[in-house]
Amino acid sequence: MSDTLRPVQLSPRPRAAASTRPPLSADEARQAIRAAETALLDERRQLTEAELTALADVPDASVPSLASLAHEVRLAWCGPEVEVEGILSAKTGGCPEDCHFCSQSAAFDTPVKATPFLDTDEVLAAARETAALGASEFCIVLAVRGPDERTMQRLLDLVPLVRDETGLNVAVSAGILSDDQARRLAEGGVHRYNHNLETARSYFGKVVTSHAWEERQATCDLVRHHGMELCCGALLGMGESVDQRIELLMQLRAVGPAEVPLNFLNPRPGTPLGDAPIVGALEAIRWIALFRLALPAVILRYAGGREVTLRELQAMGMTSGINALIVGNYLTTLGRTPSEDLQMLDDLRMPIGVLGKVI
Repeated sequence: MSDTLRPVQLSPRPRAAASTRPPLSADEARQAIRAAETALLDERRQLTEAELTALADVPDASVPSLASLAHEVRLAWCGPEVEVEGILSAKTGGCPEDCHFCSQSAAFDTPVKATPFLDTDEVLAAARETAALGASEFCIVLAVRGPDERTMQRLLDLVPLVRDETGLNVAVSAGILSDDQARRLAEGGVHRYNHNLETARSYFGKVVTSHAWEERQATCDLVRHHGMELCCGALLGMGESVDQRIELLMQLRAVGPAEVPLNFLNPRPGTPLGDAPIVGALEAIRWIALFRLALPAVILRYAGGREVTLRELQAMGMTSGINALIVGNYLTTLGRTPSEDLQMLDDLRMPIGVLGKVI
């Protein structure tokens, strides 16, 4: 038998977001966390940008305390229920946009190839499977810059069909909308529309060049103007700084989402960010907590990348401010089995429920 050691394949080394400031001392961290507790639980007010910046600078040893406060804030502002959602990539690949994190972009040579819009029976089958899990939300996702008229008609046919047959609230993610398209989707029964800001305005041009951050913001405004709930999230780990994450939090607050999906970069082969290091588990917990503390009333949803960042700490994330999760697979990556997530919720004694924007 050979004693030769075989090389170990290591995952990309986790990277912390860069900060221009030193971490707070232990005493300063305790004071900052206590001040946040008073503001959010006693005074029932949102934190200022300066208060959030101080919390972002607490040392690693204080992250569990930050997470504990975020869990208390979630319970106080949103209640104990957890919302479960399934998503379906109904039109995969071939997107003309150049989002540097996305394997569905036609601009990059990735394993994900363009496929046509799924048949109605395939969409309904996926919705039925989602409903059988006890979920309340089903999101139809399309890899497009924005919907053309044929796509609009398919969505307007599908949304009431899925809703009436399964009882699920139906959400849609189909890119940039015009005013007329937003109106028609709202009138057609779309419950929520997903359109992520992804990253701070000041960093957006580093990861997307084919459209502007302002176009995303405009779609978010249209969604709310026409009465749909806005689902608007973030993707952390693309090289942005701590200050840019704080900037993003303030910009998310400004667009007024009902739901914020929190994604962590899972580097995709063939994309410009394919070799980027993943976010570390403790850093992910820190930012889950900070998103909750910055946005106390939103539905904060576990989304893509949690499996590779948090690994065995996914239950800790649920006690750090999360109150919703996507079950099953994501758009182009595999998630955990639904039974694992449902078991996790049962172990934590977190009831599954229907959530809406806290007024």
